Amino acid sequence: MEPSPNGTFELRRSQRKRVGMILAGVLFLATIFGIVVLVALLVDVILTAAPWLDAQFVRSFPSRTPGEAGIWSGLTGTLWLMGLTALISVPLGVASAVYLEEYAQDGWFLRLIQVNIANLAGVPSVVYGILGLALFVRFVSLGSSLLAGALTLSLLILPIIIISTQEALRSVPSGVRESAYALGATRWQVIYSHVLPMAAPGIMTGVILALSRAIGETAPLILVGALTFVSFVPQGALDQFTALPIQIFNWAARPQDEFRALAAAAIVVLMVLLFTMNLTAILLRNYFEERRAGS
Repeated sequence: MEPSPNGTFELRRSQRKRVGMILAGVLFLATIFGIVVLVALLVDVILTAAPWLDAQFVRSFPSRTPGEAGIWSGLTGTLWLMGLTALISVPLGVASAVYLEEYAQDGWFLRLIQVNIANLAGVPSVVYGILGLALFVRFVSLGSSLLAGALTLSLLILPIIIISTQEALRSVPSGVRESAYALGATRWQVIYSHVLPMAAPGIMTGVILALSRAIGETAPLILVGALTFVSFVPQGALDQFTALPIQIFNWAARPQDEFRALAAAAIVVLMVLLFTMNLTAILLRNYFEERRAGS
């Protein structure tokens, strides 16, 4: 005797429900596993770094003696590098996204550009390091300078900024643009006074994610020629430099346990810097969201 249609439906629904519960459990366990591993790594790094974290460690230059070594040159180099990278990549990335989304005509050429931007976002960072070495260090003759490193990192994060900005612009309702056009506003007035303010939270999120990737990159800076032992701080964009990831890489490669502990301490400082950047971005995003809601 064949089961009734209602019985068949209930059987299939119960099977789908069972499969869904199993998948939800597997995903939950995977999430818990990732969190536990991350917490264990963080605790291990913090406990290793705790005896070395003090004002002297932050204010001192690197040294061959672990007790006298510090991260001052790497910290200032990182701040210089991030400032120059943001100054180059953010205006260029946002402007490119605005053009592609608001001005460019749809067609095969635009689709080709979009595909290439998406592909560039997945290119390994070492490839950008090779490009920066060939283009900025040798062809443009910038040498192993801060500007060469910043330009290389800007190329690395430009696709991320462009893609995230385009998504933020697409999230703005089309009715906003149409209402502004109906009142006689020009295209640039609509973009500047309506679209960009409403898309600002999404743009800020993309920018901070891009800069967060750039701040931890080591391979491009090694290829560009960032120094591993620097006893001075850069005074301009054309000076030689080091950065925290380079300093961490140098200390972690040494056999002495003291230098590995110094590397852990530098990692903690880098994480605090990254946390500060993310916190700033969240506050700015909340500010723009409140401003948009108020308007």
